[in-house]
Amino acid sequence: MQLHQTESVFTESLRPTFHFTPELNWMNDPNGLVFHKGKYHLFFQHNPDGILWGNMSWGHAVSTDLINWEHLPVAIACTETAGIFSGSVVIDHTNSSGFGSLENPPMVAIYTLHQNDQSNQSQHIAYSLDDGLTWVKYANNPVLDLGMKDFRDPKVSWDASTNTWLMTVAKPLEFKISFFTSPDLKSWSHLSDFGPLGATGGCWECPDLFSLPAPTGEKVWVLLVSLNPGGITNGSGTQYFIGNWDGTTFTTEQKSTKWIDYGRDNYAGVTFNDAPEGRRIFIGWMSNWEYAVNFPSPIWRGQMTTPRELAIVEADGEIFLSSNPISELKTEHDYSFEINANEDSIFTISSENKEVVINYDASRKKISINRSDAWLSDINDTPQISPKIDLENFTLRILLDHGSAEIFVPEVGLSMTSLHTLPASSVVLQKTAKRLQ
Repeated sequence: MQLHQTESVFTESLRPTFHFTPELNWMNDPNGLVFHKGKYHLFFQHNPDGILWGNMSWGHAVSTDLINWEHLPVAIACTETAGIFSGSVVIDHTNSSGFGSLENPPMVAIYTLHQNDQSNQSQHIAYSLDDGLTWVKYANNPVLDLGMKDFRDPKVSWDASTNTWLMTVAKPLEFKISFFTSPDLKSWSHLSDFGPLGATGGCWECPDLFSLPAPTGEKVWVLLVSLNPGGITNGSGTQYFIGNWDGTTFTTEQKSTKWIDYGRDNYAGVTFNDAPEGRRIFIGWMSNWEYAVNFPSPIWRGQMTTPRELAIVEADGEIFLSSNPISELKTEHDYSFEINANEDSIFTISSENKEVVINYDASRKKISINRSDAWLSDINDTPQISPKIDLENFTLRILLDHGSAEIFVPEVGLSMTSLHTLPASSVVLQKTAKRLQ
């Protein structure tokens, strides 16, 4: 079949330049994000044997700057009867697990083992003593099994207030996030459940719990919850809750549903454990389950969002979670504009008579992305629309790469991530907005 001409962006010659892609084959959720010995480790859901979802295993790559990545062999492989689903990685500095030593603390992966017959999902662990190159599965797995068909995506972190490990894990069909504690990563005790709350139009997945300083200086806690379907733009999406964690229970007074991204292509994102200088760095899967299998990419399929640094910002008396590209990112395809909230602004990204149109509507005070003219020919699409922006002036930043556009309004913590079929070298034209860089 002859592909639509704009779909050539998904060929090897136009592989994204600063977004992570697998060397070969299928990729979806980021897993096991951790910083160790000067390197960021990115594990990810991966089919090592094909371009479509299946044979779920953990791929692996490392980077010193989150931009340039070294591909490594498959870390934890599936078996004939079970897949290695999403999870996390910690560095066991005190050797609480006994898998290593104080001199060489083990890297421990906590992941969901998914039975291929759909009968069970349980939490397993494996450890590495060579910085993630080879892994040994724990002999007494599973470490946590509730006898559930859907129970997955453990994000584990060290709770310094109790000197124990904390697991944040999803009960997808109950719209609940469960919290468990452990002294050694092997035995786990239930603390509490959170939910249902917020968006419940699809199963809950890939949770993450962490603290950030608010503009007032106080510490607040953020709980990320991805869900599919039921996202803000249909299909996949990631909501967040801002609240309090008392060591046992997460609570929030948040009334409205808030989204980490108002575009169509940012799902299952989580943050790095042990990032230097206390940074909270996020990476998401840049796709949507509604069409992830449809891309005409013959070698690799799937990419990650730009790594983003998370922060709490305040606007109009309310606090939001902001996610902006990390400062390490340098690219010529980075455009910032000053927006006057009382004037319409239009940004046209165009190449070979195809275009993506980004529009700020002053009457509605909202931003929209229309990629229908530069999208896959067999997939219907509707504009992606932001919430209302109640500011007199603000910054709109557009970050382009081959096949993607990421939009940020840092003053209100707004991001919109959208795939398209244009190259990074596309012409960007603006009407009324003043170019800042």
